[in-house]
Amino acid sequence: MTELSRPRVLLAGWQDVDLTVVIPTYNEAENIEAITQAVFDLPLSRLRLVIVDDDSPDGTGALADQLAERYRANDGLRMHVIHRKGKAGLGTAYIAGMRQALADGAEFVVQMDADFSHSPDYIPQMLLVALATGADVVIGSRYVPGGTLDEGWSWWRRFLSWWANLYSRGILRLRVRDMTAGFKLWRRSALLEIGLDSIRSNGYI
Repeated sequence: MTELSRPRVLLAGWQDVDLTVVIPTYNEAENIEAITQAVFDLPLSRLRLVIVDDDSPDGTGALADQLAERYRANDGLRMHVIHRKGKAGLGTAYIAGMRQALADGAEFVVQMDADFSHSPDYIPQMLLVALATGADVVIGSRYVPGGTLDEGWSWWRRFLSWWANLYSRGILRLRVRDMTAGFKLWRRSALLEIGLDSIRSNGYI
């Protein structure tokens, strides 16, 4: 087998990989329909979506339920909505969604936000990187060439993000450029090895 032929063999059938996208929501009524449509527009035949809603006062959870019924009826697509009482935290929302994804048999799990600060269009590219390299985690980094920060961020939030990354990289001695990224693709085996039950976090994971 030549070096040039390996990627073709390795990536064959990538569109049929079992992948679940996990999106926590709190007051995302304005975005939930658009982000759901954008996810299901991806060219992935075995795609699932898990919405984890923390009892949003604006009715996001009810809208998500309606969308789940619509996609189940029209396209046979799989969408699961988890309803939690109260605002229980972003970290625990991701963990709840990841547990559901693993229970459903996902080979890869993507975590992302609902407000389009993370574009679903990058998910196929992240999956291809994982398949081509064997990486356990692929990060949608803001601090690499082509990456950007949210234009709506204040200078203070930009500074905090920069400082948190610098501090984390120094303490952990890692070469990862975006330690606080919320846009990640995880391989199933990595999540199982970490053990979701061992994580204690209300913030980022």
